[in-house]
Amino acid sequence: MIDERMVARLTLVEPALGRQEIKKSRFIAVAGPVADEAVAKVFIAARSDPSANHNCWAWRVGQSYRFNDDGEPSGTAGKPILAAIDGQGLDRVAVVVTRWFGGILLGSGGLIRAYGGTAALCLREAAKATLIEAVSGTVACEFGDLALVQARLGVLPGVQVEVQTFTDSGAILSVSAPESEAVAVDRLLTDLTSGRSAIQWTA
Repeated sequence: MIDERMVARLTLVEPALGRQEIKKSRFIAVAGPVADEAVAKVFIAARSDPSANHNCWAWRVGQSYRFNDDGEPSGTAGKPILAAIDGQGLDRVAVVVTRWFGGILLGSGGLIRAYGGTAALCLREAAKATLIEAVSGTVACEFGDLALVQARLGVLPGVQVEVQTFTDSGAILSVSAPESEAVAVDRLLTDLTSGRSAIQWTA
């Protein structure tokens, strides 16, 4: 059995476009990276063309997903678009496939192939990047440890000190890190400060 946590997930680097003409109907797919449902809704609204016959869409963000057939027969548009996203192992991605009807009916099977195929074509050509899950937390650090902690955290891959707030005895650092580096951050802080500082992960 494959551990899903070990499977690298991908997202898109930037918006991508794909187009097909099928029996005189024009299909244009636009895909893009989205951070959450709210961003996905904005993306879909911005990329839908009110002059078209149908603007069908799907998005996935982690375990959350939605799809919409926008007037096409149920199951023939949104679901195949979602299947194209999932079929390429993508996450945090939204796709809108817009159709201008050409006068020839495609039937249910033809619509599924047209919408799913146009979405897949668009996604195949898109620039992708590995999706890195990040965690964030805070750590209270004494003045005597502060410079060394900042320097050493800065060399860990993907770890960033985003905000520091000074206190009477030192500083509180807000830190973000790839999930894979969280244990290394814990160990580093404990070792450097002889246990005086520990990070509290919040998300």
